[in-house]
Amino acid sequence: MAYDGPKGDQSFTDSAARGVANATGQGVQLVAELAATVGEPDQKKVDRLSQLVDQGANTVIAVGFDYATAMGTVAEANPDVHFAIVDDASLTDPSRQGGPLKNVAGLTFAAEQSSFLVGVAAALKSTKGHVGFIGGVNVPLIQSFQAGFDAGAKAANSGIKIDDKYITQPPDFSGFNAPDKGQTIAQGMYNGGADIIYSAAGGSGTGVFKAAKAANAKAIGVDSDQYNLPTLADVKDVILTSAVKNVDVAVYAMIQSVAAGKPLTGTQVYDLKNGGVGYATSGGFVSDIQSKLDDYKAKIISGEIKVPSTLG
Repeated sequence: MAYDGPKGDQSFTDSAARGVANATGQGVQLVAELAATVGEPDQKKVDRLSQLVDQGANTVIAVGFDYATAMGTVAEANPDVHFAIVDDASLTDPSRQGGPLKNVAGLTFAAEQSSFLVGVAAALKSTKGHVGFIGGVNVPLIQSFQAGFDAGAKAANSGIKIDDKYITQPPDFSGFNAPDKGQTIAQGMYNGGADIIYSAAGGSGTGVFKAAKAANAKAIGVDSDQYNLPTLADVKDVILTSAVKNVDVAVYAMIQSVAAGKPLTGTQVYDLKNGGVGYATSGGFVSDIQSKLDDYKAKIISGEIKVPSTLG
């Protein structure tokens, strides 16, 4: 396993790690878990993926879209090894120059769909008609979270006010692990009138939750059902819901496919229909609107509602 940051973010990385734990609990051998550092060059990622291959891994999973260039290099050099990358489909795109890599699976998520549902929840639960979105880094992947959230909030309340902000701009990817900055931005939004903020910012979300608690407001988690995470027990009462992205399911499915002799390849999309994404009900804060949320969910699955995945 190659992560794009250290475990302990209570979100994206930890979800992937749970998938690994599920597999090792069934006898799969884990060669190593390695993590990237903020701002490192692609060559460091190439070296990390190559190291895992050299250590004997027959399956290498990279967690994070910024591994794409490095994985392209290493996968081409090791055609007998199975590779997967979370949140990227460029290596499996049929229009890719040179064609898609046949030993790579792109594990992607319709995060805009789950974000739409928590956007609906935010709009229905807001008493001020004013909500916010905080993204970790302003990249297309996180913009899809914003696009879905904004669309869902507006679907539930066409007159709602939405504040959208990002912690950092590429090539600075520290926004996914900067809880202090997340807290500062969230404080500004709450002071400005927002009463619910959706954080799609990895480890920075812990700062957003702290700001919500201080403001006697609410926040929305991401990737995991963050209400149930023991390390967030002191702020769980402010977590309205979470946009769940089952990275653990995708990681486990990849490992299981290799163990079964039928390794996944190509782009694999995890969405509302196949249970790859969803929303959390822990805490009971959305129980009174759950039927409305499920109505929207059914309309997305049927195709009646087309959720945007890009801004503009």
